[in-house]
Amino acid sequence: MSDPVSPLLPPVADQRPVERTLFGRTVLDEYAWLRNRDDPEVISHLQAENMYTEAVLEPTVSLQQQLFEEIKSRVKETDLSVPVVKDGWSYYSRTLEGSSYAIHCRRFVGLDADPVAVALSTDERSDAGNANDADTDPNWGPEQLLLDENLEASDDEDGYFEIGVFDTTPDHRILAWADDRSGDERFTLKFRDLDSGIDRPVRIEGVSYGSAWATDNVTLFYIRPDHANRPHQVWRHRLGTDPVEDELVFQEDDERFFVGIGRDRDDSYVYIGCSSSITDEIWLIPADAPETLPVCVEPRCEGVEYAVAHHQGTFLVLTNFDAENFRIMTTTPEAPGREHWVELVGHRAEVMLTGFDVLDSHLLLFERTGGVTRMSSRRWSDGQYRTLAQAESVYTVWPGANPESSATVYRYGYSSMVTPPAVFIVDLETDERRLLRQTEVLGDFDPDRYETSRTWATATDGTRIPLSLVWRRDRPSGPGPCLLYGYGAYESSVDPTFSSARLSLLDRGFVFAIGHVRGGGEMGRQWYLNGKLQHKPNTFDDMVACAGHLIDTGWTSARQLTLRGGSAGGLLVGAVVNRAPELFAAVVAQVPFVDVVNTMLDPSLPLTVTEWEEWGNPAATVEAYERMASYAPYENIGDNPYPAVFATGGLTDPRVGFWEPAKWVQRLRRHTTSERPVLLWTEMEAGHGGPTGRYAGWKDEARVLAFILWALGIDQPGLDQPGTADR
Repeated sequence: MSDPVSPLLPPVADQRPVERTLFGRTVLDEYAWLRNRDDPEVISHLQAENMYTEAVLEPTVSLQQQLFEEIKSRVKETDLSVPVVKDGWSYYSRTLEGSSYAIHCRRFVGLDADPVAVALSTDERSDAGNANDADTDPNWGPEQLLLDENLEASDDEDGYFEIGVFDTTPDHRILAWADDRSGDERFTLKFRDLDSGIDRPVRIEGVSYGSAWATDNVTLFYIRPDHANRPHQVWRHRLGTDPVEDELVFQEDDERFFVGIGRDRDDSYVYIGCSSSITDEIWLIPADAPETLPVCVEPRCEGVEYAVAHHQGTFLVLTNFDAENFRIMTTTPEAPGREHWVELVGHRAEVMLTGFDVLDSHLLLFERTGGVTRMSSRRWSDGQYRTLAQAESVYTVWPGANPESSATVYRYGYSSMVTPPAVFIVDLETDERRLLRQTEVLGDFDPDRYETSRTWATATDGTRIPLSLVWRRDRPSGPGPCLLYGYGAYESSVDPTFSSARLSLLDRGFVFAIGHVRGGGEMGRQWYLNGKLQHKPNTFDDMVACAGHLIDTGWTSARQLTLRGGSAGGLLVGAVVNRAPELFAAVVAQVPFVDVVNTMLDPSLPLTVTEWEEWGNPAATVEAYERMASYAPYENIGDNPYPAVFATGGLTDPRVGFWEPAKWVQRLRRHTTSERPVLLWTEMEAGHGGPTGRYAGWKDEARVLAFILWALGIDQPGLDQPGTADR
C-alpha cells in the first residue's frame, strides 16, 4: 500500500533550510520554513496536503460515511443533561437532533425543591425537544433559555466555536460568557442580562479561560494571556463601567507559572492560583470585599504543590509537602501559612490522594491505588473512613456537581470500558446508591456483549506496566486487529472509560488497549516522576513493552496493530515508531508534539518555558540537550520501514504548532523504506481540540477510524467476516 503518484503532493524538498548549532552539534532543519503561517506558500502546502489525503483516502469515502452513521445512530441526539440545583434554580443543558451544539437552560424549582427529585425528572423530560412540554411538577417555573450555542455559532458548518467562560452571578441574574471563533484560545467576554436574554453592549477582547464573581453581583474577575498565550494576569471588571477602567489585580511574571481563578463553594473567597508543573502558590480575596488586595496562603517553594478549600472557618490544604502521594492539612484564614498546617489525612505510600471535596457532614477523598480510581469518605463527627465499593474491577469514578455543602448525599460519575457514563448519588451515611442517569446508547448495544480486563506488560527494567483492555466476547480467538492508545505525560491519567464510537472497531473484531505508561499518574507520583526529564525514555520503553505483550500473548500481531496518541501522546507515538516500527501496521498521531527540541529551544512559543519542568531545557546543559535529542521524534527519523501514518494538525493551535506534524510528515516520507502511506490532515479553522460541534467531531473520528480499517485491510462490516491484509 504505497502513496499513489499524485500531482497533489506538493514538492517541499529543502526549501529554505535552517541550520542550528548548539553545544558543538550542528543540525539542519530542511522543513523549518513550514512554521510561517503568514507565508502563502505554507497555506497552499497545507491545503495541498489535505487534497492529497482526500485523494489517498478516496476509497474510504463510503466507509467514512458508514462509520459516521454508526456513531450518530448510537447517540440520543435530542437529550437533556442531569440538572444541577443551586439556590432553587435548576441548571441543565439539552441537545436537539440536527443541532451541533448545546442549549443551556434553567428553571426555578423552588428553594425547598429536592435536588434528587429534580435530577430524576430528567429521564421523564429527555425525549422532549422543549422541556416545557413535559413538566413533572406544577410548581416549577417555565424553562428559561440562557444560551443557545447553535444560534451564537457561525452559520458556516465548518466554522469554529468554543465557550471558555460560562459563569452566573451569585444572585443568578447576569451571565458572563466568552467565545472563541478561531481556535487560538483567546476569547471575547460578554455579559447577558438573564431577565431579558440580551447581551449588554460591553465586550472585553482577548481573555483566557476562567472567571469568578464577587458576592456583590457586579464585580467579575477574569484572566488575560500574555504574548505566548500564557494566562498571566487577573483583572477586575465592574458591571456598568467601560472595560478601559478595569483594574489589574494580579500579574505573574515568571513564565513557568500559569494563573487560574475561582470562587469557593461557600462564597467565602476568590482564589488566584499560580501553578507551574511542580509548584503552586495561592492568593485569596474575600468574595464580599472584591477590592481587597490579594493575600498569599503560602509563598511558592520549588516542588511544593498545594490546593485550598474553605470550610466552616477552616482551610483544608491538599499538598505534597513531606508527602509524595499527598496528604490533607488544616489551617485557619488568620494564619494560613505552612508553619501552621496540621495534618488531617496522612500520607500513604500505596495510595495517591488526587483530590478532595468537602461537605458539612463528610470529607470526600478521590484516590488511586493499583492503577484504579476510587472514592472514599470521612465523616466529620467521628472520623469514620470508608471506601465506596464499585461493581467492576476496572472502572473510573470522578466527582460530580455538588453545589450545596449542606447536602447529605453526594453526586459522582462512573464509567468503565463496557459501561456507558452514569451519574450516581450516594447517601454518605448508608452508602445507598441511586442511579440518576446513564448515557443511553441507541441501537442494539448490549454491554454483556463486551468484556474488559486488566493485564500487565513488563518493561525492559522489570517494571510492570498496566494495560486496560476491552473486546467483544464473540471475537474470534487468536491474533486479531488491535488499537493501542497511550499518553504518558504531565501526570495525566488515561482512565478506562466508555466510548460509543469505539464500538465500531470492537464490532469489527478489534481489541482496544490503553497502555498506562510511566509519565502518567495512574500508579502514583513515582509513576509520573519515572517518566519525565531524565527518565522520559521509560515512557517509550513502556509502550514498546505494551505492544510486545499484546503480540506475545496472542491478542494481535504486528501486521494488525495500530498505535494512536495525541498531543504529548503524539510524542509517545513518534518516539515509539522510531524505536520499533516493525511492531505496527498503522499509526494515528493527532496534533502530535513531535518537534520537541526545536519547540523547547523557543521560549516565545506558548507552553515552552513552563514545560522545561516536564521535559527539560535543551539550551541549559549539554546533558539536557543530548537527552532530548536522543528521543525527539523529528530528530530521530531514520531509514526505517515505517507503518502507515495519519497525522493531524490545527492551523490556529496554540499548544502544538501546526508545523510540527507538517514537518514530521515530510521527513517521514523522505526516509521511510516501506510502501505504506504517510498522510497529513490540517484543520484550517481549528485549534488543538480539532473541529467543534458534535457532527463535525463525529465526521473527524469517522475519518480516523476509516484510515485504521483501510490501513489494516479491513473492509468487512463486522465480526461475521473478520479479515486483515498481510504485509
